Amino acid sequence: MKKSILNIAKVVLPLAVGIYIIWEVFGQLDPEEKASMFVSLQEANYSWIILSIGCGILSHISRAYRWQYLLAPLGYQPRFWNSFFSVMIGYLINMILPRVGEVSRCGVMSKYEKVPFSKLFGTVIAERIADVSILGTMMFLVIISQLAIIQTLLLSILPQDLDTGNLMMIIGIAIVAAIVAAIIAYQVLKRSVNTFMVKLKEILKGFADGLKSIVKMENAMLFILHTIFIWFMYVIMFYVPFLSLAETSNVPIPGVMAAFVLGGLSLIFIQGGIGIYPAAIMKVLLLYGVAEGAGAALGWIIWTSQTVMLLSLGLMAIALVSWYNRKIIGNEPVEAHTVQN
Repeated sequence: MKKSILNIAKVVLPLAVGIYIIWEVFGQLDPEEKASMFVSLQEANYSWIILSIGCGILSHISRAYRWQYLLAPLGYQPRFWNSFFSVMIGYLINMILPRVGEVSRCGVMSKYEKVPFSKLFGTVIAERIADVSILGTMMFLVIISQLAIIQTLLLSILPQDLDTGNLMMIIGIAIVAAIVAAIIAYQVLKRSVNTFMVKLKEILKGFADGLKSIVKMENAMLFILHTIFIWFMYVIMFYVPFLSLAETSNVPIPGVMAAFVLGGLSLIFIQGGIGIYPAAIMKVLLLYGVAEGAGAALGWIIWTSQTVMLLSLGLMAIALVSWYNRKIIGNEPVEAHTVQN
């Protein structure tokens, strides 16, 4: 019963917060800005949005191929379509339940390719490390190049009595606290003989095997190139919609990257980014001279196109994965294809 309530809360609470953000942020727009937003939505050139969605699909295809390079050193060579379907189902589930998508993705692949779940989850962690490295680099470059603008944005969102010095102090304390907590957690886990902790250490060992696959893989360069391609497609997918509106077509690249990073970070706080993602983009673009109406319109265009794409591909994957594997079973058993090490 408690678990069911918790699962419901994980869905309802983010949705409620997202609706509140829509009401609070967009409700503050004056009638002229609201009218401007709807005019921008009507006049947008949606041909650019189709191109944006195409870039997004290419990034997901590349992600499915990249996963295979991580599994090969572990002795598994799953079929591409099972890899792609698993990735898209994971994205779909993640939009509904926080952090469950990775588990679902590995579960689907394990079911149809008979790869141990812990090995799969380890490779997903390895993927996350590669992706976080790229995102961290992008964030660092954006922060360094746009420090004054980001500081202005943060101070406009946080309480009015919070000055720059206090903001830096809070960020510093948060970083130190996170490091100390990580060290303590590591020491507790390392020395504990508790049954749960021992099981957790076994799971982490499976993760470690996945991480080692990056070092062991024969096609490390292809893995790196796929990672770069995935993030390049992410940026292009985000940038192309800027060209759909006259008001945003001339936003400088640093402004686009600032909106990309802060828009992406907003997804951490509200599952699926409902409400907060368009609001974050609107607030960033306001600092680059884009009126709130046009900025809000662009935010909704980007969020809606990406959400529809993930929903469509995710539902398609759910519908086709069983059919695809039943068809394969008619020709050969559905089992993991091992490769010689």
